[in-house]
Amino acid sequence: MNTKFFQDHCEKLNFNLDNKIIKKFTPIISQDFEKDKVNFSSFWKECEDENKKIKDKKEKKKIRSLIEITKKIFLNDYSHNIYNRITNNKNKFVKIDELVFLANDVVPYLTPSEEELKIESKKSLKDKEGIEIDQGLFLSAVLSNQLEGNHLCHSMLLPSELALEKQEEFKKVKKVQFDGASIKKFEKHVLVTIENGEYLNAEDERTLLPLEAAIDLAILDKETEIAVLRGEIVKHPKYTGNRTFGAGINLTHLYQGQIPFLWYIKRDMGAVNKVFRGLATEDYGPENSLFPLQEKPWIATLDTFAIGGGCQYLLVMDHIMAENGSYMTLPARKEGIIPGMANLRLWRFTGDRVARQAIQNGLTIHSNSPEGKLICDEIIEKGNMDESLAKTIDAYTNSGVVGSASNRRAFRIGQEPLDTFRKYMSAYCHDQAYCHFSDALIKNLEYYWDAASRKVK
Repeated sequence: MNTKFFQDHCEKLNFNLDNKIIKKFTPIISQDFEKDKVNFSSFWKECEDENKKIKDKKEKKKIRSLIEITKKIFLNDYSHNIYNRITNNKNKFVKIDELVFLANDVVPYLTPSEEELKIESKKSLKDKEGIEIDQGLFLSAVLSNQLEGNHLCHSMLLPSELALEKQEEFKKVKKVQFDGASIKKFEKHVLVTIENGEYLNAEDERTLLPLEAAIDLAILDKETEIAVLRGEIVKHPKYTGNRTFGAGINLTHLYQGQIPFLWYIKRDMGAVNKVFRGLATEDYGPENSLFPLQEKPWIATLDTFAIGGGCQYLLVMDHIMAENGSYMTLPARKEGIIPGMANLRLWRFTGDRVARQAIQNGLTIHSNSPEGKLICDEIIEKGNMDESLAKTIDAYTNSGVVGSASNRRAFRIGQEPLDTFRKYMSAYCHDQAYCHFSDALIKNLEYYWDAASRKVK
């Protein structure tokens, strides 16, 4: 990356190259990390100071764009240096919510400070400055490096602190009630329940860590052979007395600015990936063939619908029991965001064309349709789910599930090795950051969801 590249970018933005900040900044990588970080950090600070003085949104966005392009230039060469300093050359495991702040200790102004994010968190999505995009750029760059990226994936597969805090309680009373999820232990299986019934079991900040902790506890439990994921009975008048598997991301909270950018990354590198890959230990990571991860097969009960993130969870399940009349959707087109890992996984079930129709054109997949049966293993008549679930659990466990983990791992090697996941996540961190703060997302939420008129409960 050289000065001409930077100048071309400025010209595309119609940005004045005689600007006093730009005139004294040379965006050249000298291969001297200490020298370059001072040069780039000083530029970012001056740009941010300048931005605070500007009221015009278009001009503020131009400066934000300059900050972002120079951070990409810098991170393209130095992301591995930063990560290795934070993790003591990959000898320390740091999860992403801490990693993005520690990056500033190595390179000042690389990512937003905690104080800046506290201010941003009080704004609705359309009023945010978009400073969290810098977190996406940093994580994308780290994940683009094989060694550092795989180490970060390893970190995110370690059991959560919340799960470890509750592990003794779970052993004693065989259940844990979190705020947003629960786990209960039975003779042969553990039941994890998503509990956000007021929002049709949508996922948001309330459910994120509790659901991951419940998944951790389910996998850590050595006395059960199989895990089940369900949604609770919801409180919406249209579905009174019914369960829903999941309504995707909480669009009301999203519009109100209550879901930060890191939510997407923590969810897909944490809870969802743990269902798919299992739990790591500090000594052994996801690609160690002699010391494989701790994991168990998962069953999902698709009650009523699985929208967005709910459908994404189905794509990492070993067995799906779908209520007759239920359906799946990935309404990415009507939202303007990337539906998690669905682009990586859905086509393996349905083929490319159906996957594109679902993600890009809003196709509804009914569970008992030909396409739905490519995803779902059983179609259960309404009212019979509990009885059928007990029979399916017995069928899996009566003959033992000793080979299940090995077979799951064998499928992953062929379908989605860690490097494939890591590369996808690198692109996802970058692109989802821009989607999350796009004008299109705001317009879509207002048009399709009537988000401006909805109140947060």
